[in-house]
Amino acid sequence: MLDLLYNIDVQIFYFINVTLANPVTDFLMPFITERSHWMIFYVIMWFAMLIKGGRRGAIAAILILICILVSDQTSSSVIKNLFCRVRPCNVLPGVHLLVSCTSSFSFPSSHAVNHFAGSFVLSHFYPEYRLWLYGGSFIIAISRVFVGVHYPSDVLGGILIGLFIGFIILQLWLLTNKLLKINYKRK
Repeated sequence: MLDLLYNIDVQIFYFINVTLANPVTDFLMPFITERSHWMIFYVIMWFAMLIKGGRRGAIAAILILICILVSDQTSSSVIKNLFCRVRPCNVLPGVHLLVSCTSSFSFPSSHAVNHFAGSFVLSHFYPEYRLWLYGGSFIIAISRVFVGVHYPSDVLGGILIGLFIGFIILQLWLLTNKLLKINYKRK
């Protein structure tokens, strides 16, 4: 059964990474997947939430830092080391590799974990941006398959883990909010 699931994963990987490859995705996906290209935007948005967002923005800004710290460490330092899955670019022939292939483990995609955890938390405070948050997170997550460094199941697992971590962080905040009676406006 595991062999069947792995073969399906590999076939979907090749479909996305090789069959769907074209000059547009070959240009866009490495740009999208590169952390430094969106980090400046995130820093600006974080300061905007903190400074201009009132109480809701300040709470969201603090929670998103906690969320990303927890999600990134859980993904990179705990889960990856439990599964020890080798990246497709290190084991599969004919990978359409668009970025460097590292020796770090593949499952889960930390890009997917972090972005979906963050999207879950931010969607609570800014529900009007939910579609943009999840849409952007999905594009960043799937870019990891396009560039050749993650299997589709790494991304799917990362999405599910990220949503779970975001849910836990938000539930802890809501419990704290209820106990401390912190008044904030969600919208």
